[in-house]
Amino acid sequence: MKPFIIGIAGGSGSGKTTLTRQIIDASRASSVAWIPFDAYYRDLSAFDISERQKMNFDHPDAFDTALCLQHLDALADGQSVVVPEYDFVAYTRAQGGHLVQPRPVIIVDGIVLFVDAALRQRFDLRVFVDAPDDIRLLRRILRDTQERGRDVVSVCTQYLSTVRPMHQAFVAPSREHAHIIIPSGDDTQPAITLLSAEVQRHIDKAAHPSVR
Repeated sequence: MKPFIIGIAGGSGSGKTTLTRQIIDASRASSVAWIPFDAYYRDLSAFDISERQKMNFDHPDAFDTALCLQHLDALADGQSVVVPEYDFVAYTRAQGGHLVQPRPVIIVDGIVLFVDAALRQRFDLRVFVDAPDDIRLLRRILRDTQERGRDVVSVCTQYLSTVRPMHQAFVAPSREHAHIIIPSGDDTQPAITLLSAEVQRHIDKAAHPSVR
């Protein structure tokens, strides 16, 4: 049976990953495959570190969308794939990757998921997480300084030079392709409950194909 594929998009720091984890936690985790689109950042190992740091990581071209499409199609055909691991400190792909097995439900989250027509057509359900710019910036500062080896000045510089302009040019307009828009905040439990129920429905359907 073809898996049910969910795309969760939204600006950097909007809460996409948090929402994804909450859905998986509320479901049968062994039946859900999670693929972060950030894993498909292009490998910049051919450039020196100073050149890598100047790259625009928020433009759709920064991602190897073709490889992600290939992997989603393979999973839909019941084949396992090796998803890349990205090193956000070195701006390169790490050696190896992690094996993702076919599952009844596949969730992909990323900032520009709905920009590419071929990619968004792979999603049976498209969810956009919306959050105010100031909240997204603060979350990004915390994440990048704590997890990705950045300092506050570099995070703010990148936000002003590429993150904010690319959000306005690509990410925000892509919300028109979403089936569901979820405002980021404290009262997201109803949305989580609904999405988790839909995920569980497809898990149960895969386990009992004769039951509709």
